[in-house]
Amino acid sequence: MLLAAGRGERLRPITDTLPKPLVEVAGKPLIAYHLEALARAGVSEVVVNLSWLGERIRAALGGGERYGLRIAYSAEGPEPLETGGGIFRALPLLGPQPFLVVNADVWTDIDFSRCMSLGDDADARIVLAPNPMHHPAGDFGIDEDGMVVERDSDRLTYTGIGLYRPQFFAGCSPGRFPLLPLLKRAIVARRLRGEVFRGEWHDAGSPERLAWLDAHVRARAAASPSG
Repeated sequence: MLLAAGRGERLRPITDTLPKPLVEVAGKPLIAYHLEALARAGVSEVVVNLSWLGERIRAALGGGERYGLRIAYSAEGPEPLETGGGIFRALPLLGPQPFLVVNADVWTDIDFSRCMSLGDDADARIVLAPNPMHHPAGDFGIDEDGMVVERDSDRLTYTGIGLYRPQFFAGCSPGRFPLLPLLKRAIVARRLRGEVFRGEWHDAGSPERLAWLDAHVRARAAASPSG
């Protein structure tokens, strides 16, 4: 599932007329990088949730054929349901098996195939990264058993990438709610695994960071042997 319903407040005025997942980096929409990477990882079906300017996203992506995917859409109406509520609404489209969730408005070179396994001892597995400059305090830690923990030191930042079982959302009701309380519930139950990704992961959450990312990805492409 690609999370694409948010308003993109920190990127205004760009996102006043363009949904954040369609903002371009090096000439390509942010969400397109994810769709291409998911196809390379062997994914064939993707759910995209929609709210702010959602019809523009639907028009841009269509049924997903150009990416070698089948895209279904979960429309949330004019007000986005936040991460937890948006995923919960999309559960009927996601099926009974664990599913990958990715924030559509970040840029990363992660190989999504590394995120597809989930042991019996967890209801979710999230990807954490070293803390970026704009979020130095981080979010969570990982203990020696690979379980996510809450602590005050040695914390890492949640990337917005995670693998979830449908039962992670047990007891939830339709409507708007955040994901964080469910993550904390799983931490207390020791049902949340974590892994650290030390490759490239960037949140283009401000015009300044977007400009930096655009230049960075263009330079990276120019330096690549494939151009």
